[in-house]
Amino acid sequence: MTATTHGRPLVAARGVTRILPAAVPVTLVHDIDLEVTGGEAVAVTGPSGSGKSSLLYLLGLLDRPTRGRVEVDGRDTASLSSDDLARLRLERLGFVFQFHFLLPEFSALDNLLIPMRRLARLDEDAMRARAEDLLDSLGLLSLKDKRPDQLSGGEAQRVAIARALANDPAVLLTDEPTGNLDSRNSAAVFDIFQRLARDEGRAVVVVTHDLALAARADRRVELVDGTIVSDSRQG
Repeated sequence: MTATTHGRPLVAARGVTRILPAAVPVTLVHDIDLEVTGGEAVAVTGPSGSGKSSLLYLLGLLDRPTRGRVEVDGRDTASLSSDDLARLRLERLGFVFQFHFLLPEFSALDNLLIPMRRLARLDEDAMRARAEDLLDSLGLLSLKDKRPDQLSGGEAQRVAIARALANDPAVLLTDEPTGNLDSRNSAAVFDIFQRLARDEGRAVVVVTHDLALAARADRRVELVDGTIVSDSRQG
């Protein structure tokens, strides 16, 4: 990412509603308008069942809205095919979840190579060099040959962050990324997110129940019953 992404909308929900069809339809989110620009880390908070994860999946193109549209880097995704959505996710979006979901039979380095090989943007030497650079930037290069079961919880989550950055996404979407970590590792992970936003110009969205960490974000968006009830800048 470069400074040119700072202040530019990188992911946006425009009047987004998601309704699950059923005998009694369930509204997950209702009429959401949210824009996240390059260079900012946005915390999404709210009680359980408020629609936080549902909103994240919509922004990440893992689900489609019933009404409204999601834009990624200014591109309306409403009419894209499933294959085009998958390609856009691979190119422009990175995901980090509460559980690292690293493939257990592969080393840390090989876990990073998997999304790069899927995108096939670089040759093998360049992919390995990028993977090592990412691990090095997160203090993990000495662990590149370790499997996930040989890593601590904090180390595994940092490898998951490196994997999410493998294809240089404009947007990083994270769902309770510190939920399995102690306070020291939680703070370290959030430090990484802030650096990725402020120094590298990415848009970072963090769904979290941890209000202390949410207070460190540039903005805090609060959801209740699938609706944004507050959106405020902090700091």
